[in-house]
Amino acid sequence: MGSGLSAFDRLEEGWVWRSGDANPGQAGGSRCAVASDGTLVCTYMSSSRLGVNDMCPMIAWSDDGGVTWRDHRLVWPALKERWSIAVNVSSDGDGGLYLFGIRWSIDEPGEPFWNSETGGLKQNDLVWSRSHDGGETWSDLRVIPMPFPGTAEAPGAMCVTRDGLWLCPYSPYPDFDGKAQVDRGRVIVMVSDDGGERWSHADMLRFPEPRTGSAEAWVVELADGRLLGVGWKMDLDDSRDYENPFALSRDGLIWEGTRSTGTLGQSVGLAATADGRVLMTYNQRKRGERGVWLALARPDEEGFGIEADEVVWRAQEATKGDSSGDHGEWTDFAFGEPAVTVLEDGILLIVFWVGQPGGSGVRYLRLRLAA
Repeated sequence: MGSGLSAFDRLEEGWVWRSGDANPGQAGGSRCAVASDGTLVCTYMSSSRLGVNDMCPMIAWSDDGGVTWRDHRLVWPALKERWSIAVNVSSDGDGGLYLFGIRWSIDEPGEPFWNSETGGLKQNDLVWSRSHDGGETWSDLRVIPMPFPGTAEAPGAMCVTRDGLWLCPYSPYPDFDGKAQVDRGRVIVMVSDDGGERWSHADMLRFPEPRTGSAEAWVVELADGRLLGVGWKMDLDDSRDYENPFALSRDGLIWEGTRSTGTLGQSVGLAATADGRVLMTYNQRKRGERGVWLALARPDEEGFGIEADEVVWRAQEATKGDSSGDHGEWTDFAFGEPAVTVLEDGILLIVFWVGQPGGSGVRYLRLRLAA
C-alpha cells in the first residue's frame, strides 16, 4: 500500500487445535468452509510426524466465526489403520460440503510416503467425498482416475462453481522409485460436469522452463464466473522458487497463458470476494519476513492486479532444524499451507499449521479488510 497503511485490520489470533500430551502428533494442512446453517467447519491432518504414511483427516466445528472450536474427531475412524488420507474441505454456494485430496494404502506401520532421493511419492489415489449434513457424516471415498502415470500432490480444495462444475487441481509427481516418466512442468486440473461420475482434465498451469516443478495448487471461482488457478513453482535442480504463477479460464478446460502474480511465496490459498477481487494467502520461509502473507488482487488480462500484499503472521522459526526451507526439505518445515475463508461482515479467517517454539498445531487469524 503506497500510504504505508495496512489493508487488513487484525481482530483475533488463536488455536483451532493444539498438540500436547492429551493430543500428541503433528498437524497438517488445514482448510475451512461454511456449512448451510452458517456453522464454520475446519479439516486438518493429524500424523505422527511429517512424511510418515499415517495421516488421519480430522474435523471440527465453530459457532462463533472461528474463535472457539468443538467436537474434534476423525472423519473416517474405520479407515485409520488401512489408509493414510489427506483431504481438504470446501463448500458450494448452497453450503454443501466436499472433501478432496489423496490417499495412500498403509503397508507397514511407520513407513514413509516420500522419497527425498527421487522426489517421488508412494503410489496414491485422487479421492473425493461429500456431506449433506454439515460434515457430521461423509460418503465413501470415490477415486478420480489420474490421466497420466505417476503420483499426485493435491493439498488444494475442490472448487464447486455456481453452475455445478467441479474442479480439482493436482501437481504430478514421480512415483517412489522414480521409475514413472512424469511431466513436472505443469499443474493439472480434473473437471467434472456431472457430480463426479466422469472426469476430464486440462493443464491449468504450464511452465516453459526446463526442470521446473509445482506444488500446493489452488483454484477458485471469481465473482464474474471466471476461474483462477495459482500454485507454487520451483526449480527442481537448485530449489529456487519462482514467483507464484497464475492463469484464468472460463470453463476449466481452456486456460489462458500462465503468468506471474508478482508474489514470491510457496503454498497458496485462494478465496473470492463479492466485489470481484481475490484474496491469496501464502507462506514465505526463505526471503524477507518469514511467515504467512495475505495479498488482495484483481486479476484480469493485464495481470494479477495486486492492491495489497502484507505479512499477517510472523514465524519465530522457518524450519525446525537448520535446513534451507527448500521444497525438497519439506519434512523440516515449521509452518505452512495457509488457507483463507471469507465470513460474514467482511471478516477473513486464515488457518495454517505450525510447529513453533510457542506451540504446535493449527493456528487461526481473524482479520477484516480495512475501510
